[in-house]
Amino acid sequence: MQLIAERHEEPIAIRTDLGAIVISLELSRSLWLVTSISPGSERMSKHNVPAGDIGALLTRFAELRTKALARTGKTVPVIVIQEAGLDGFWIHRALQNEGIESHVVDPASIATSRRRRRAKTDRIDGEALVRTLLAYKRGEPRVCAMVKAPTPEEEDRRRLCRERKVLTNERVLHVNRIKGLLFAQGVSGYEPRRRDRRQRLDLLRTGDGRPLPEHLKRQIGRELDRLELLLAQIKAVEGERDELLAAQDTAAPAPAAMLLGIKGIGSEFAAILWSEGLFRHFDNRRQIASYAGLAPTPWQSGSVDREQGVSKAGNSRLRITLIQLAWLWLRHQPQSALTLWFKERVLRNGGRLKKSTIVALARKLLIALWKYVTLGVVIEGAVMKAA
Repeated sequence: MQLIAERHEEPIAIRTDLGAIVISLELSRSLWLVTSISPGSERMSKHNVPAGDIGALLTRFAELRTKALARTGKTVPVIVIQEAGLDGFWIHRALQNEGIESHVVDPASIATSRRRRRAKTDRIDGEALVRTLLAYKRGEPRVCAMVKAPTPEEEDRRRLCRERKVLTNERVLHVNRIKGLLFAQGVSGYEPRRRDRRQRLDLLRTGDGRPLPEHLKRQIGRELDRLELLLAQIKAVEGERDELLAAQDTAAPAPAAMLLGIKGIGSEFAAILWSEGLFRHFDNRRQIASYAGLAPTPWQSGSVDREQGVSKAGNSRLRITLIQLAWLWLRHQPQSALTLWFKERVLRNGGRLKKSTIVALARKLLIALWKYVTLGVVIEGAVMKAA
């Protein structure tokens, strides 16, 4: 059967009873494409404004309102949608400050053509965003996933843990580079993170008994300079993090302080759990599991019914931290109900499938911690730190 090629023509006969101007923004570094449909119009209009120019964007909105008023005799509001991306949430906040209803959508949640070669342009994406917003405002279920924008304070607070992760990754790169340079000369056992790294570098000898070559020694010295700068920055970030956690200790209730009271959860894990996930409001356990990307993903069609594993579509930083915490939970909380559940499940499987079971434990642990910090429900069998 011959397939008919897709036609991306100007949409016509679009009916909406929202009584509002529906606008989508396609953002790029140079231009913003504004796609809109107004009451009384059957076609979408498209205009470009300079990137970053909020004044020009608001002027375009005013022009659309003026045209809608002349067409319908009514003053209608503006509803805007944009994809979550590199621009963050500042445009969303600027529009809200002007009294405009604004939405940020997860682009991966919008249905697209599954053909191998599909047309994709900013104009097509802008039209798709408008249709998605229309369906969302009509109340159609699962048409898309809207992003809940954090407040500026919440967004700024989570920078500490994210910056520390970047710095520790850079530290690993420098340490491995120094060890690699020395290993090529037959030198092993040198630890660049030790405090006496400079003194020990002067005493090193190559595998054939020679002193380190002059340029190699200078190169390693410059690597140590960068490493020491990273160590100082990591220490400064950790100090700011501890100050933030100590300041939260005076609040009532304080989620971060409550997490620190559980044995096996230190400052870094408590800060990540709090700043990346537990500061948000969730209606049920499915929402928080989905936010962390730990929700199951079934595949069912006819007689086929299997489980694909977790979705991995949520906050990757929170998910990775929870899986690490799940392994530590087995060590520090051996008598808790969650640990006993894990051991019983692994024993039932004959000692196999530990990795998949630890992911399930991470999901259960996240839900238990969420109930603990929001409702005060103590995790069954968990040991608290001594005061």
